[in-house]
Amino acid sequence: MVIVLLAAGFGRRFGGDKLSARLPDGRTVGEASLALARDAWPDVVCVVRPGTGMAQVASAAGVPVIECPEAIDGMGHSLAAGVRATAHAAGWVIALGDMPFLSPATIRAVAEAVASGHGIVAPSHHGERGHPVGFGAALGAELAAVRGDEGARTVLSRHRERLVLLPVDDAGILRDVDRPSDLDGATRAD
Repeated sequence: MVIVLLAAGFGRRFGGDKLSARLPDGRTVGEASLALARDAWPDVVCVVRPGTGMAQVASAAGVPVIECPEAIDGMGHSLAAGVRATAHAAGWVIALGDMPFLSPATIRAVAEAVASGHGIVAPSHHGERGHPVGFGAALGAELAAVRGDEGARTVLSRHRERLVLLPVDDAGILRDVDRPSDLDGATRAD
């Protein structure tokens, strides 16, 4: 099982590199998201655009970096690059670099559910599905072929009968950083 942290976005709605934006504790959004993934699971990779600050953050943390120049064409390319680079894995938990408010316990629970044999696992909070989403190895070829800005939505829609919702008490699964105002009062809800 590998946690694939997608950190190759452009932050267009944010107005720039949102992963470098500072949280109240002084860490950047990207640093916090990476730390959550590392706290949750021992095997983590970080997908970045070449030459970004996030590549340096991940390298400094000892996390393997996967460069994805095709990220300009959408998140699907980043996701596919991460899965292809870890094709040996028994499954993947796709985490987003702009979600620093998750609990590591949620990421771990998704990974464990996939490791126990569930094909697709997503956390839910009060009935609303969130992130990260885990996929079993049987879906590796489909994930490795994802393109554009759809991310894993096409794989999820083709296999919706395999989706297991994992209820969690973690509102962070629904909270990402898209705009500067998303950082107002930024604290993780554990």
